[in-house]
Amino acid sequence: MFIVKVPGLNSSGKTIGCEKAGNAILETLKEIYSNEQGKPIDVGLLDLEEIHLDNGNLELANKLIYENALEAFETKPKTFFIGGDHSISYSLSKAFLKSCRNAQKEPCLIVFDAHPDCMGSINSKIPNHEEWLRTLIDAGFPAENVLLVGVRNSDAQEIEFLSKSRIRNISINQLLANIEDICDTIMEFSNGKELYLSLDIDVIDPAFAPATGYPEPGGLTSRQFIYLIQRLNKIKNLKAIDLVEINPEKDSIGLTIKLGAKILAEFL
Repeated sequence: MFIVKVPGLNSSGKTIGCEKAGNAILETLKEIYSNEQGKPIDVGLLDLEEIHLDNGNLELANKLIYENALEAFETKPKTFFIGGDHSISYSLSKAFLKSCRNAQKEPCLIVFDAHPDCMGSINSKIPNHEEWLRTLIDAGFPAENVLLVGVRNSDAQEIEFLSKSRIRNISINQLLANIEDICDTIMEFSNGKELYLSLDIDVIDPAFAPATGYPEPGGLTSRQFIYLIQRLNKIKNLKAIDLVEINPEKDSIGLTIKLGAKILAEFL
């Protein structure tokens, strides 16, 4: 699997620190000798790259993210992107959409997040981490192929947009009522499509992942989330994953970084 560090930020300073997550996660990954499937992990043998970004120039940063992601989608079987905040998912997903269209395949986007990230766009060309998904859909990503999982705090305008766009949403309560059956539903949603998974760490309860900008109580446990991604990683048409919103500067005991490394390990 190809691993790309994407230290992008666009949040009016609210997520400063997330740009350091890639290096921190890969350093901690050295302490994980094998994943739960028994596959040995040697960081020195991983296929790694970093997109070098100037977050002071958002237009150029997003152009670089898009171009590098498009190349990865067209040359690598599976890519794992480490953010950065959730704004990076806009250009990554746009490149994914373009790649799918080039290959005449249908795209699918499943987003694990405590928030819908569908606020009204302030800058339609360069959306921030609170509006990237709405802007992506407005730019042409098929809304019927988007699934939100774990949302538990939505603004009124986001609720209206989700309803109007008919975007499917699996709530925490639905997930916990029968995690195995709902996982089957999530997997079925991507059947026959090329799959992109976007993982915001705040879908996990802050008791297990405190080092993020917008912690929301009542989320998944780390064990539940690991179960989900282990199941989803078996999907043959899984082409891309991003992991975002981990902030090492807020991780006083290293718990969230360790979980980020664990998540990456389970996809290897």
